Amino acid sequence: MYYILIAAIIVLDQIVKKVVTSCMALGESIPVFSQVFHITYIRNQGAAFSLLEGFRGFLILLPAVLILAALVYIFKKRRTAHPLLLTSLSFIAGGGLGNVIDRAAFGYVVDYLDFRVFPIFNVADIFVCLGCGLLIVYMIFIDGKKEHGKRNSLQSENRERTAGDQN
Repeated sequence: MYYILIAAIIVLDQIVKKVVTSCMALGESIPVFSQVFHITYIRNQGAAFSLLEGFRGFLILLPAVLILAALVYIFKKRRTAHPLLLTSLSFIAGGGLGNVIDRAAFGYVVDYLDFRVFPIFNVADIFVCLGCGLLIVYMIFIDGKKEHGKRNSLQSENRERTAGDQN
């Protein structure tokens, strides 16, 4: 199921990018809500906010290795890991692969969602950010509570042992 989710994200991302590149000229901007949201076609040769421009190999290799690690984890833990963790990793992997495909094929990532107060981004970026947000939620509210529960349980056991030793 998680691999289907990843594939769907990649397909959605690539279809929207294809529509933008087929129907718009580079640099063209179509106002959807004037001064608030535009569809603006740009090519980003760097990472987020155009950082690391000129480091194409690094921007392909590092995400590819991290995505591969996420895919292996999803495969190995698909029956035992929490669904929120697996979903978050799927979002990150799908979005990441969408952008890695662009970088590997063209040397740049197609961006087009322009809110005028934030750098221009794409569908793949949305899924990477959603995945990171879900991962944080998982770590704080699910995994963090498990760890807190384990600590409380260990502390209770230690108190019981200490009380038993004193009697």
